[in-house]
Amino acid sequence: MNAEPLLAPADSNYAAEHPNAFAVVMAGGSGTRLWPLSRRHLPKQFLDFFGDGTMICKTVERLKGLVRDENIIIVTNASGRKLVRKQLPQIPRKNIIVEPVGRNTAPCVALATAFIKKRNPNGVMCVLPADHVIQNVARFQETLKAAIEVAEKTFALVTIGMKPTRPETGYGYIQINGGDPELITSIKVRFGVNAHKVKTFAEKPDIETAQRFLESGDFLWNSGVFVWHVDAISREFERSMPQLFLDMKTIQEAVGTRAEKKTIENVYSWTHSISIDYGVMEKAESVYVLEGDFDWSDAGSWDEIMKFRNHDLEREENRNLFLHDSPNTLVYKPKHKTIAVIGIEDAIIVETADALLVCKRGRSQDVKNIVDALKRKEMEEYI
Repeated sequence: MNAEPLLAPADSNYAAEHPNAFAVVMAGGSGTRLWPLSRRHLPKQFLDFFGDGTMICKTVERLKGLVRDENIIIVTNASGRKLVRKQLPQIPRKNIIVEPVGRNTAPCVALATAFIKKRNPNGVMCVLPADHVIQNVARFQETLKAAIEVAEKTFALVTIGMKPTRPETGYGYIQINGGDPELITSIKVRFGVNAHKVKTFAEKPDIETAQRFLESGDFLWNSGVFVWHVDAISREFERSMPQLFLDMKTIQEAVGTRAEKKTIENVYSWTHSISIDYGVMEKAESVYVLEGDFDWSDAGSWDEIMKFRNHDLEREENRNLFLHDSPNTLVYKPKHKTIAVIGIEDAIIVETADALLVCKRGRSQDVKNIVDALKRKEMEEYI
């Protein structure tokens, strides 16, 4: 079974009936916690971990029937532009926006907002990371439809939260607190989705705090998926990040002109790195969160990949892989290599042409520390 089964859109006419719906796929990350497979020249969003398509291709595929191809915007870096063109030929070239340098998600969202507002002042944006793993695509689509409706009706910022199943320290959290009863009932009846007003956002907690969040029952994992009207997010940028709002207006004026590229480069030369969560969401006046009841992972570490990887398929594809008395062990390797693992359990082993990672299961979040060490030692060829 694939990590992400393909399901037909529940309503293939939705995209045609909602021409104002846009999707912004953020594809500029480096995926350092999935080293040594994820590298600067080929980061995780452009990799196929499960044998059914790269992460960015699966992200765009999930939008089929919801958003027209011409309304899908990809924000990436200079090296990612060629990869996007190769992997997603259906996306118009003008929809591939290049960031001169990574400045986290707030400038990325502001940049995409400028392009969409120039094209459609009534646009509603669905903002999605390019590297999530999602099962039950039909339920994901229904949740996005519900989020679009809430964004249009309330002019609030909308996000999607996941009900926590464990005291996870690798995710941010969202605390829920009531909301408009009539709207909440309507969304539940029409889409089968629970909607709540957001009380507060919480950063990644320690294990004790995460356990309290889990036991309280009023916290959700922050999925990093957002939906809003372009005017709503512009209003919040103006209120919480006025300089970035002015920069966004400057870019919007330059979009489609000869000055576009130079203007973006100038803005990014002085823009600070800040997340959309910290810069906007935590300070916004009105935020709704919808509960996603589909299996979800941000695929941010080898432990997360391991949860979805089909080990029977892995052995079938890699006939020269031998695991003997080694339960709960993931091996990711070049197909031409023969590897035998004996008497080792709860391990993650990843080999590439020039690097080898051996990691205890549950510790793969620390892989980022190895990448940081490589940077300090100026071993750039391995990053």
